[in-house]
Amino acid sequence: MYNLFEDEDDIFQGSPKSKFLDIVFNANRDLVHNELERLMTRMAAMELLLQEAHGEEGIDRVIQNVQFERADEIDMMAKNLYIISVGNVLTQNE
Repeated sequence: MYNLFEDEDDIFQGSPKSKFLDIVFNANRDLVHNELERLMTRMAAMELLLQEAHGEEGIDRVIQNVQFERADEIDMMAKNLYIISVGNVLTQNE
């Protein structure tokens, strides 16, 4: 459906996830560290918001329901987040 990101003829060749992993394993360690810390801080904030709204025990249930009901949207969002993270690391590398 969203093959825009997976065009093997593209000069970047590969999916956003594969490019993200290439960057994580090959870019400047400090830049990758900063980006991973940014992602963990955002995830922690989201976990706290979910915990406040649904309780400690409800977090996993809510996440599973959303993953099931909105799989395509989650896939697209994950691809966008990979692209954003790659951009963050590469722009700091200049």
